[in-house]
Amino acid sequence: MPEPTAPRPRWRRLLLAATLAGAGLASLAGCAALDRQQREWIFQPGDRTWRGGLAAAEGMQDVWIDFQPQSADAAVRLHALWLPQDRADAPVLLYLHGARFDVRGSAPRMRRMHELGFAVLGVDYRGFGRSSPGLPSEELAYEDARAAWDWLATRHRQARRFVFGHSLGGAIAVNLAAEVGDEAGLIVEGSFPSIPDVVSTFKWGWLPVAPLITQKLDAGSRIARVGSPVLVVHGDSDSLIQPALGRQLFDRAAEPKRFVLVAGGSHHNTNAVGQPLYRQALVELFGLAP
Repeated sequence: MPEPTAPRPRWRRLLLAATLAGAGLASLAGCAALDRQQREWIFQPGDRTWRGGLAAAEGMQDVWIDFQPQSADAAVRLHALWLPQDRADAPVLLYLHGARFDVRGSAPRMRRMHELGFAVLGVDYRGFGRSSPGLPSEELAYEDARAAWDWLATRHRQARRFVFGHSLGGAIAVNLAAEVGDEAGLIVEGSFPSIPDVVSTFKWGWLPVAPLITQKLDAGSRIARVGSPVLVVHGDSDSLIQPALGRQLFDRAAEPKRFVLVAGGSHHNTNAVGQPLYRQALVELFGLAP
């Protein structure tokens, strides 16, 4: 099933524009306006997805996760999709998606991880899909990921539980795995050490905009604290998040770890093209049955 083409030029323009406009926004309306604009451009929240995602999400179970966050007075409700396994002893995977599409957009990738033997829970952060409304941020997404993890831990306490993050979700996954102590492994695909590192690869990335970036998603400074095996996967043809960024993130992780570079893999199809390499790495790094 083909996955959507990357909104690469638009995403790059938006992200770089957010940082370049920072000084002007800060002087006109203060730092709050700068932060809000970057949150909108980096997360691109909404309830939209693509046709293939809608088709792949058919038949998945709706899950609702209610919790009281520290960052707000009102309770939050997160919507998630659940894809169980028939085996009671199957490993469980928390899937954390990237920008733009809601969790249904990641349904094809969720199904492929299911084919590799995982029961999969994919969650929408606040502001995405049918989760509580609001503008996502780095800290709010971290809270939402932790709530989903706690939900899994309560209902699947005896299962080996893994964290998976794609693209922007990779940074959220790294932060979660660095915080909890009961994960069996971390899988990151098509991700990066930080947003400033991503911006530095753009055409105008030499400009000194890093201090203006409020949503840093600094996975590079956190991944060494992950206490379980780490699998970093990247496509060698990823033109949105360059493979060198994935390698930099991997280099900062502690052993045991593995870096898988998928030949012909783009930002969107690496998971499909690299399925055999995924299967091999899951066996050799995590000891999962083939």
